[in-house]
Amino acid sequence: MTTANFTGRHVLITGAGSGIGAAIARDFAHAGANVTLAGRRHEPLAALAAELDQATGRKACFIASGFDVTNQAAITQGLLASKNAFGAVNILINNAGEAPSAPFEKTSLEMWSQVIAVDLTGVFQVTQAVLPDLKSSDGNARIINIASTAGLTGYAYVSAYCAAKHGVIGLTRALALELATKGITVNAVCPGFTDTPIIREAIAQIMQKTGRSEEEALAHFVQSNPQKRLIRPEEVAHTVLWLASPDAASINGQAIAVAGGEVLAG
Repeated sequence: MTTANFTGRHVLITGAGSGIGAAIARDFAHAGANVTLAGRRHEPLAALAAELDQATGRKACFIASGFDVTNQAAITQGLLASKNAFGAVNILINNAGEAPSAPFEKTSLEMWSQVIAVDLTGVFQVTQAVLPDLKSSDGNARIINIASTAGLTGYAYVSAYCAAKHGVIGLTRALALELATKGITVNAVCPGFTDTPIIREAIAQIMQKTGRSEEEALAHFVQSNPQKRLIRPEEVAHTVLWLASPDAASINGQAIAVAGGEVLAG
C-alpha cells in the first residue's frame, strides 16, 4: 500500500457503505483524507463513519445518504452538502453498482435499463457533477472508476452488467484523453470476483437452490481465477489508493485488473 499522505484531500466515494467502497474509505481515512461516504442507505454509512472517526481520532467522514447515482437532484444535493463539510472534491471514486444475473433471453428491458442507469449512466452523472471541482483542484486530481473484469471480457448470464462495465472502460479512456492537460487522471480498477456481501449472498443462494455445499458454491466463483480464490476488498482498495497518489501521476486511461491473472490483457 502506498505511504502517500492525503491530509486535506477530499475524497468522494459512491457506494461506500460496504464491500469495496467501505475498504476504499478505510484506506483513505487512515491516510489522512477527508472522506465523503455517499450511498443510498444511511445505516451502513453511519456505522462506517463512526468506526473511522473513532479509529482516526478526528472527524474523518461526511455522510451523504440518499445519494442515488441515477437521480440528478440527489447527486446535486449530496455534492453540495459534502462540499459544505470538506470543501471541493479532489478525488472521485465511482464505486456504486449492481450486478443482477439472468439469461439474456430472460433479461427484461427493466433490468437492462436499471443496470445501465446505475453502473454506467451513474458514473457519467456523478463525474459530470464533480468535474468543476476537479478542474479547480491543484493539478493532482483523480477520477477512479471501479469497473470489473466484466468490462474486459464477457461472462454468461450478466449481459447487462458486462455491457455497462465495458461502457465504463470506454468512458474512462475517453475522459483520460480529454482531461489529460487539466491536471486530472482517469483510470479504472477491474476486480475479479471479490469477497463482498454480494458474493456471499450469491453463494448462499446457490447453496439454497442447488443443495451444494459452501465450498462447492464458492468453487463456481473462483474457478476462473488462476489463484483459485476470491479477491479481498482491501486489495482493490490498495490499488485505488496508489492510483490516487502522486506516484501514479503518469498512469492515465488504464484499466487495471485485480483478478489473480484471470484477465491478462486490458
